[in-house]
Amino acid sequence: MIRVFIADDQLLVRQGIRTLLELDPSIDIAGEAGDGEEAMERVPQCRPDVLLLDIRMPKKNGIDVLRDLAAINALPPTLILTTFDDSATVLEGIRAGARGFMLKDVSYDQLMKAIRAIASGETMFQPAVTERLLRASSRVQVHSITPSERLTDREREVVRLMSGGYSNKEIAHALGTAEGTIKNHVSNILAKFGVRDRTRAVLKALESGLL
Repeated sequence: MIRVFIADDQLLVRQGIRTLLELDPSIDIAGEAGDGEEAMERVPQCRPDVLLLDIRMPKKNGIDVLRDLAAINALPPTLILTTFDDSATVLEGIRAGARGFMLKDVSYDQLMKAIRAIASGETMFQPAVTERLLRASSRVQVHSITPSERLTDREREVVRLMSGGYSNKEIAHALGTAEGTIKNHVSNILAKFGVRDRTRAVLKALESGLL
């Protein structure tokens, strides 16, 4: 069972997501919150496997929720649900600890794939949102990041697929190589960027213009 917590200020959105998730017997709804302060109170109590988090909420926005939960070591694997005009804020969310982001009009199958990926320690960056972030890069205030060593052409291919939320197994299949080889590439990418997880590796790749 994957225990999911839904934090969104729109009641219809919460109800819609809950109804969809309850179609899958492997999903258990751990709890809900209608604003940031309620999320801060309930998430540590419920200890969900995955947090579905809206960015724009009253009382405390999603970015503050991420930072505050992380500060008390109570941040579960988090998937941001966003809209098209949230480019800069999505980058803030990833920096604050979110493991991925998707649009609110995502399909049921895409949402389920994302939840399972986040719960298993993977990342999930919806390609449409990633493309929007890149188009908006001239308007987003980011620092230029340069890897300590240049990425190889194959490592660039791997990090591009990582940005789409693909697992090591899926990347290996796409590139026609062994899963162990992809694990080695991912380890090298993390080392070159000086980060500990795939989420921050993709963020660094976005910031440095590699995607």
